[in-house]
Amino acid sequence: MCSCMCPKVKEEVNFSECENMAGTKKMSEEFEANTMDSLVDMPLATIDIRDDCGITDVPQVNLERSEENEYKDQMKRKKKNKDYQPNYFLSIPITNKEVTKGIKILQNAVIQQDKRLAKAMTGDGSFHITLLVMKLNDDEVNIGIDALLELKPFIEEILQGKHLILPFEGVDTFRNQVGFVKLAEGDHMNPLLEIAEAAKRTFQEKGISAGESRSFKPHLTFMKLSQVPWLRKVGVKKIDPKFYEKFISHRFGEEMLHRIDLCSMLKKKQSNGYYHCESSIVIGDKNGGEPDDAELVKLSKRLVENAVLKAVQQYLEETQNKHKPGDGSTVKTEEADRNGTDNDNRK
Repeated sequence: MCSCMCPKVKEEVNFSECENMAGTKKMSEEFEANTMDSLVDMPLATIDIRDDCGITDVPQVNLERSEENEYKDQMKRKKKNKDYQPNYFLSIPITNKEVTKGIKILQNAVIQQDKRLAKAMTGDGSFHITLLVMKLNDDEVNIGIDALLELKPFIEEILQGKHLILPFEGVDTFRNQVGFVKLAEGDHMNPLLEIAEAAKRTFQEKGISAGESRSFKPHLTFMKLSQVPWLRKVGVKKIDPKFYEKFISHRFGEEMLHRIDLCSMLKKKQSNGYYHCESSIVIGDKNGGEPDDAELVKLSKRLVENAVLKAVQQYLEETQNKHKPGDGSTVKTEEADRNGTDNDNRK
């Protein structure tokens, strides 16, 4: 009798295992979907930079973990995101035309393979390396500006008068959600990492919530799926590696570190597409090279402001002199004296 029952028992056990695996898989898919839904609710500008830093990567769920542990981890992540929502960041702007042109070629190549990804591309004027993210309230913005200014001598000490050249080569992604151009390995990495650590230390010493437990991984973002939430609804859940396979070893060019900006994630971007900038520090010089667009805009504004201020001051001076008491009578007296002198001469 036992021998007759064994196949049936075995069949029931196999069915039960399959059912459990299907349930676990369904739970994992629902968990991932819920995680992405929580990203959709975040402001796009915030997602923009947090994705750049790899902060909001979709978690990879281990199917062998229990439902209870998954739920606890999910709650921890939600609490962490709620407690720490960075809204400012330190940016190294990328303005070298060779680099930006190469990125545009890369972006166009991806779009040609899937036109739906056009809106997932980073704008021309927004190319940058994120050095540090932080959370600042309105009262702390000035403290952040002071921290940035205090950072400059530390950077100069690290560089010791040398230029820091950042070469870009190859393409990769963060969990197939954020596409970026890689910073090539080399001697430039150590000083850049030292600068990032000095920035984190300087801001934290002023009581600013800056940086996270994640290690600093410098990169140049060119696209991110979270920027277009509806892509997931139409089936675009990952960046297909074949879209950028021709650029895996492509050399995009070099950028010399010349400026670090304190930028807002939430405030309206500038007309050139770059982020709202609260303050900047200039590192070294650009060897007499042409100023970039941001520098030209600042210079133009300064020249216009100075011209307007000078014109206003001149107008006020002339107006005040015209209405001074006794001015009119003095002029008339001088004219009378001149007329009297002329008459005497004629006589």
